[in-house]
Amino acid sequence: MPSIISVSNLSKTYASGFQALKPINLEIRQGEIFALLGPNGAGKTTLISIICGIVSPSTGAVTVDGRDIVRDYRAARSMIGLVPQELHTDSFESVWATVSFSRGLWGRPASPGHIGKVLKALSLWDKKDNKIMTLSGGMKRRVMIAKALAHEPQILFLDEPTAGVDVELRKDMWGVVRSLRKSGVTIILTTHYIEEAEEMADRIGIINKGELILVEDKAELMRKLGKKQLTLHLAAKLETVPPNLAAHRLTLAGGGSELIYTYDTRGERTGITALLSDLNKAGVRFRDLHTTQSSLEDIFVDLVRRGP
Repeated sequence: MPSIISVSNLSKTYASGFQALKPINLEIRQGEIFALLGPNGAGKTTLISIICGIVSPSTGAVTVDGRDIVRDYRAARSMIGLVPQELHTDSFESVWATVSFSRGLWGRPASPGHIGKVLKALSLWDKKDNKIMTLSGGMKRRVMIAKALAHEPQILFLDEPTAGVDVELRKDMWGVVRSLRKSGVTIILTTHYIEEAEEMADRIGIINKGELILVEDKAELMRKLGKKQLTLHLAAKLETVPPNLAAHRLTLAGGGSELIYTYDTRGERTGITALLSDLNKAGVRFRDLHTTQSSLEDIFVDLVRRGP
């Protein structure tokens, strides 16, 4: 799949001396959903702002479909729709007027059909004549997405798009994102709801302290870094793990009523058969067992804790 965004040796240091981004290299593939994850202050918004031409980089270059974001700003930026974290709308304008105006800003001819399609997709059609000031926070967030889609961009940046949005509206928004992806639009999103990234994204990037520490296909990331755990619910509590089970690196939990065994699914052997045999020899009985696999959130927290 060809790249539609190319980031080369990009960094940003502010006048205060604070380095918001260390040199970053990143390729965004055409038509994918790319999730950029990181704690607050990690550099997510700075990176997005530079790609969108809002903030100037200190070093490096960004191209959008081969167009340099600095030298060919207008052409590059016209391919991008941006939904920022902050709600910036004209409170006294109607929904229809503000979305239509956004389309005109990019020199696109009037298209009531397209504007209507966008508003209906975002469940804003019945609010089209309402002034922005009368809308709820969730509806204002939808208007921001509608504005970003007004000029029919090929790339859509969603910076915390579901912040302050209720569950029902979030589901509707992700339905729109899926339909946009099917139509060929490239989606780059940041979110604090990591389960959304796990469900929606094709690839995951993790940024921490201004450094891009990992970029990986989601499925491969889960395979490589995801761990499985076998939890044994014991028939009788243990004070400590018996010495002859030490090789299995078991963790005692649940006040001594559970043994947890962590294993790598990529290995030729999980070691479970040997563990069960050794448990039997040690006279440790269990009444139930179950397995769990680490989520993307577990992987994210672990990577951020380790740091760049």
